[in-house]
Amino acid sequence: MGNTIRALAAFVPADRCQNYMVRDLQEMPLDKTVDLSGNLLRRFPVHVCSFQQLAKLYLSDNRLNSLPPELGQLQNLQILALDFNNFKALPQVVCTLKQLCILYLGNNKLCDLPGELSLLQNLQTLWVEANYLTQLPDVVCELRLLKTLHAGSNALRLLPGRLRRLRELRTIWLSGNLLTDFPPVLLHMPSLEVIDVDWNSIHYFPSLAHLSSLKLVIYDHNPCRNAPKVAKGVRRVGRWAEETPEPDPRKARHYALARQESQEAQVPALPPLLPPSNP
Repeated sequence: MGNTIRALAAFVPADRCQNYMVRDLQEMPLDKTVDLSGNLLRRFPVHVCSFQQLAKLYLSDNRLNSLPPELGQLQNLQILALDFNNFKALPQVVCTLKQLCILYLGNNKLCDLPGELSLLQNLQTLWVEANYLTQLPDVVCELRLLKTLHAGSNALRLLPGRLRRLRELRTIWLSGNLLTDFPPVLLHMPSLEVIDVDWNSIHYFPSLAHLSSLKLVIYDHNPCRNAPKVAKGVRRVGRWAEETPEPDPRKARHYALARQESQEAQVPALPPLLPPSNP
């Protein structure tokens, strides 16, 4: 019954319904956190904007496609979760929240990000995975304090050279994209600690041994001919990961031949010809 009431309240965008959704939020919570995730909201309850000291706002897993300008009153907000909604464009008001450190935008319908996102100069973590991005928006390269970037499950084919400006970037997640080459710009980012390029179409990996801060590289599920060479102590996840420092070329060739023979073995053989019978 409760789920039915929530569904009806979310379907009808009326103030009365919104009051129902925030009936327990007459005062700002002591932990300065509001979590309205999974409530099927179609419209953000404006009442929440009166909590001007709010630090964390979770709106994940709803049906939102817009936000009211009143959200700009939350100038102390540090974490904003908008993932698993229906946003086709990032609402401009989000770009006015200059204290944001963590922004979750994954699993929406975003094709780009607005240039005004560069105003969020305190942003350290950005999640944009599972959207409709065909290229990494240039504005991401202007987020100078960014430490973690999740951009997996999009349609990225390359990364901009300007990404090397992000000197604080430590982890980058790019799994499930359309990369056919290892992004060259990553070779010029010595502060990277984690690189994930799982589930792409990369055929060859250059040496990563010079990346002095690297701790983990995930390259599995790529049609690669080699494993990336890494420095001692760096963990690799993928084919030939246990080889040190990289697979023996002879083993790589042996693997390819064995795979080819296995595929050929799956083709049913023709029956042998019977010898001609004697008259």
